Amino acid sequence: MFDKILIANRGEIACRVIKTARKMGIKTVAIYSDADKQALHVQMADEAVHIGPPPANQSYIVIDKVMDAIRQSGAQAVHPGYGFLSENAKFAEALAAEGVAFVGPPVGAIESMGDKITSKKIAQDAQVSTVPGYMGLIEDADEAVKISNEIGYPVMIKASAGGGGKGMRIAWNDEEAREGFQSSKNEAANSFGDDRIFIEKFVTQPRHIEIQVLCDTHGNGIYLGERECSIQRRNQKVVEEAPSPFLDEATRKAMGEQAVALAKAVGYASAGTVEFIVDGDKNFYFLEMNTRLQVEHPVTELITGVDLVEQMIRVAGGEPLSITQDDVKLTGWAIENRLYAEDPYRNFLPSIGRLTRYRPPAEQASGPLLENGKWQGDAPEGVVAVRNDTGVYEGGEISMYYDPMIAKLCTWAPTREAAIAAMRDALDGFEVEGIGHNLPFLSAVMDHPKFVSGDMTTAFIAEEYPEGFEGVELPEGELRRIAAATAAMHRVAEIRRTRVSGRMGNHERKVGTDWVVTLQGQSFDVEIDADHDGSTVRFADGTSIRVASDWTPGDQLARVSTDGDMLVLKVGKISGGFRIRSRGADLKVHVRTPRQAELARLMPEKLPPDTSKLLLCPMPGLIVKVDVEVGQEVQEGQALCTVEAMKMENILRAEKKGVVSKINASAGDSLAVDDVIMEFE
Repeated sequence: MFDKILIANRGEIACRVIKTARKMGIKTVAIYSDADKQALHVQMADEAVHIGPPPANQSYIVIDKVMDAIRQSGAQAVHPGYGFLSENAKFAEALAAEGVAFVGPPVGAIESMGDKITSKKIAQDAQVSTVPGYMGLIEDADEAVKISNEIGYPVMIKASAGGGGKGMRIAWNDEEAREGFQSSKNEAANSFGDDRIFIEKFVTQPRHIEIQVLCDTHGNGIYLGERECSIQRRNQKVVEEAPSPFLDEATRKAMGEQAVALAKAVGYASAGTVEFIVDGDKNFYFLEMNTRLQVEHPVTELITGVDLVEQMIRVAGGEPLSITQDDVKLTGWAIENRLYAEDPYRNFLPSIGRLTRYRPPAEQASGPLLENGKWQGDAPEGVVAVRNDTGVYEGGEISMYYDPMIAKLCTWAPTREAAIAAMRDALDGFEVEGIGHNLPFLSAVMDHPKFVSGDMTTAFIAEEYPEGFEGVELPEGELRRIAAATAAMHRVAEIRRTRVSGRMGNHERKVGTDWVVTLQGQSFDVEIDADHDGSTVRFADGTSIRVASDWTPGDQLARVSTDGDMLVLKVGKISGGFRIRSRGADLKVHVRTPRQAELARLMPEKLPPDTSKLLLCPMPGLIVKVDVEVGQEVQEGQALCTVEAMKMENILRAEKKGVVSKINASAGDSLAVDDVIMEFE
């Protein structure tokens, strides 16, 4: 076994690999750019090597720099994580030439599976179910139309070297096939330097389900169940779970056996993932094979008890698998939510800055375990596990140079219903401040009826949130619980205030019992009857809620029992009440005396400032270019400038016709959210 491994990556996946290596008694080497000097993966590793400036194309994906770090450290093996150089055949070749083990598959497997046309032909030869389509080179739009008619509409026109949604079009008729062919060809040439196009049947009601495979260099291969990855936004997975709520055992077995057959056909060794599209009738079709560890691998680990990183390291060291297919049992249910530094209220635009508060829920270990590679019983009823794979810490910086994912929150429980409930609690208790983040959106998904029922496709987000995410409207029952909780909390804060102010006499007498709680456009008149164990909050209609909590003023997280059910609230102070965040809702809650409430109703509403003649920067980022000049007339939809953040370029366009009167920024400037880029007459 290896003595020292270098991790050619950063962030949460580098930390994840370090944890397993440490458990195995293997020393680790981190690499870091200027931006990551204080990063968590650097702090966790036994040693670290600097490799260059912040941009990845000047540091993390420069093969020569990574090879220099390997030589400096004397590492015997390299784990590439995912992304960056993880599926780069040239990197794997460079390691082999240096006599350093690659904790991943052979070069041939990377090359074969990296090309969509080649991989599909290999899959067909291996008797893997593939989407009906035409794999040959398509010369022109006329041929594309002819082939589309032979396959049958709708069809998917795709770039062979594509990825991330680029070079991809759906056509429902001849005209769309003609236009889509040319657009895909142009996009593919510009994005990948390869304009080869193929056409395949577009699967309706698609679900994205993938099979985890594990193979060694001795000809052994197994599959470890499936993961459901249908909840995606712009081809980016957001929520994953294992197993899938859709598959039956027969379909799972068929998919697993075909995935292993494909892996063996390319001489695969290591952990890998075979992705399938599954239609509403459980017909499944090969999509692609990812020749690396997947982001969502923790959910597989939680239901199987197999440490995939450990298995990858052992396979790279020449060991045979110690697990057979019969040893693989799927126990319970696991769900993963990806926490992104993206603001859901601004169409998920990247957010950067300092994490002024970062308090994940406490991790809880449970779930199935393997001992000496053999299955060990069932998990006890009612037990849950919480796991948070992360690469950040409170006070750290979220950089504009890298992927916006900052954590993967996972829960495991004996049933899907219990795993969802555990995830809701974990999300409610996850405190993140200082940046925009998608925790409210994730909470909304966990409560969405389609997700709860398991009835979702890859179009879930586009269909359910067509105008973007605008927060959650809580039902009245939930509002009443929050109203009761905040009324009791306000009473506690008022008692504290009277004590601090030094007022004489019985403070209990000075704090009233009648309050008006206003939230989400509704007002509740309540009366609080407090005792040593809590408070009974009575509403005007005669109903009441018993409230108990150990919350004290200043705490940013409140755990409140309401009639015996736990309510977890993120708490911020505002004038006359609280900012409360719960289950995807962001609420301003005002708690007033009846007289204050009466006067508040007479106050004029404060109008937001007029920004209709300003172009504001929607995210922290770098101005790449400005496309207009002062005095120029612009039309609706015209490109005004380009802002780069989190490896993505965002083109800002004119919302209406106008004339540019002032430009406040130029290429190379770094801007904050809502900085004024330009003004209009």
